[in-house]
Amino acid sequence: MPRKDRTNQGFPVETAERLYQEREKRVVDAISLRLPDRVPIMVGFQFFPAPYSGVTARDLMYDPGTVRSSFLKVVRDFEPDMVQNPFGRLLGPLLDAVDCTQARWPGRNLPDHLPFQYVEEEYMLAEEYDHLLSDPSDFIVRRLWPRIFGALKGLDRLPPLHNLCSYSVGTLFAFASPEVGEALDALRALSAESIKVVAYAKAFEEELRSLGFPIEYGASTQAPFDLLADFFRGTRGLLLDLYRRPATVVAACEKFLPFLLEKAVLGARASGNPRVFIPLHKGVDGAMSREQYLKFYWPTLSDLMRALIAEGLYPCPFFEGEYSTRLDIIKDIPPGKVCYKFESVDLGKAREVLGEEICLRGGVPASLLVTGTPEGVKERVRRLIDGAAKSGAFIMDSSSALDDARPENVRALFEATTEYGRY
Repeated sequence: MPRKDRTNQGFPVETAERLYQEREKRVVDAISLRLPDRVPIMVGFQFFPAPYSGVTARDLMYDPGTVRSSFLKVVRDFEPDMVQNPFGRLLGPLLDAVDCTQARWPGRNLPDHLPFQYVEEEYMLAEEYDHLLSDPSDFIVRRLWPRIFGALKGLDRLPPLHNLCSYSVGTLFAFASPEVGEALDALRALSAESIKVVAYAKAFEEELRSLGFPIEYGASTQAPFDLLADFFRGTRGLLLDLYRRPATVVAACEKFLPFLLEKAVLGARASGNPRVFIPLHKGVDGAMSREQYLKFYWPTLSDLMRALIAEGLYPCPFFEGEYSTRLDIIKDIPPGKVCYKFESVDLGKAREVLGEEICLRGGVPASLLVTGTPEGVKERVRRLIDGAAKSGAFIMDSSSALDDARPENVRALFEATTEYGRY
């Protein structure tokens, strides 16, 4: 008899496909407010596979072979229902290609064992809002990139990009500049590295499917306010702008909205995966008043999520930090279309305010996984399932990435969810 095709996990292809579909359905059922067979569990492994596999954070940012082997190890050992594609962390060669000054990372300016860090600064001055609003692409290429990428400094010599539609010598001679040439060479090097990363990511996704594991997200985007704060004005600059130029802040957020929607839709369509990750940074309790949140933050975030839903996609925001005073605001979203992950909010309170029409995710503090015991983790899981998971609209997860978690606590998290999470 001909031998059946088998996955490299050891069971037949049809078994892997069945497991894939079961896991996919389990998560979609939870988001869509249908009762799954058990509580799904997904975690952000992030840099946890490095110490778990005996490698370094630097390896995960530079070595594709190590990324693949270390993440396959944790996937096989813990069996999450969905997996984040780890090749988005293979950033070392890309950051090196453009001499990025907006981050620090192992292998460049951090010790090999530390994860990368973002360096927030005021990369756009307040008086430059008019330039950004009138021609965002021109501002990004000729002003923002030269400030954050040392290898692209020569781009500040280019004429306004909107003038390049003509063929006059006066608009094109800048491309003969050695500095511009160096910047273009750096962009070519960046593109070459990016093509490699995309190939690695696609191959990993196919390998995961052969093992029965779906990919968690098909695209990512940001809240317009966060994009403005994270990459342009910085937190301090933008919070001052709320008082000094409030109408301009609203205009900038509205300007970014269609770009961020397009980014998510194109990514989701290309991947065939409808889940869109939205990390949220600046809307936390204490960063701004309730009135400011309702004026500056929520309108464009709400519009973004509603537009994604209209496209048949599932927005999956991660509400970083404390968000307890915003729960009644963010409740205003179509039921069964989103998954809300919280870092610091008590999920019992979240369930009470949000009701049963929004899938909740999270609940296990990262601090417990780092400093606690397996018994403590299992007790936390049991209480979460008895409380927030009764309706089925719940996904078990840690409150943030597992970077420094103790392996025995991670194992307890998975075992307890499987044991106690049956419906």
